[in-house]
Amino acid sequence: MQSPGQLELNRRDLLVSTAATVAVSAVPAAAQAQNSTGETVQTTRIKLSVNGKPRELEVDTRTTLLDALREHMQLTGTKKGCDHGQCGACTVLVDGRRINSCLTLAWMHENEEVTTIEGLGTPETLHPMQAAFVSHDGYQCGYCTPGQICSAIAVLDEIKAGIPSHVSGDITAAPEATALEMRERMSGNICRCGAYSNIVDAMTDVAGRQA
Repeated sequence: MQSPGQLELNRRDLLVSTAATVAVSAVPAAAQAQNSTGETVQTTRIKLSVNGKPRELEVDTRTTLLDALREHMQLTGTKKGCDHGQCGACTVLVDGRRINSCLTLAWMHENEEVTTIEGLGTPETLHPMQAAFVSHDGYQCGYCTPGQICSAIAVLDEIKAGIPSHVSGDITAAPEATALEMRERMSGNICRCGAYSNIVDAMTDVAGRQA
């Protein structure tokens, strides 16, 4: 008759052996599944203007505008944050309007003008909004800053165009560039460093010079 110690050892050996067998048999199955999906990748050729320059790309039809910019054009200033359209780090301007580039497909912007942070200014000649962010320290880690700046430019354009927001007291009156208006319109751009007050100061500075 086997002792309790021998029984425990046999049980342990059995469990180890079974686990090893399952793991070994699962590896070829997983590899085979990855290699034999039979998926046909659909590609398309698109033409668009990026930062004032014509670009032509051959991309998978599922490629987002964000990935087209970062992976195909090496314009890595536009950041991938949540990839769900919730943080605003990927904000770019398309025909002057701000969009979350992670939520739209590249082919949807055929012949449209896309402006990223790289197209706004240079280290020698900053865009006024870039200069204001520097002057008012509107960033800390800087990861969200490209999206914040693109969105801030669009926000002031929206206010100047007379487009009301959720907090506009009178939708028939021209909105003003108040802190409340700017905070509401910028609410889709998240800053984990919490530089919101400085961002509003930067936008207020630019709005004052545009008035």
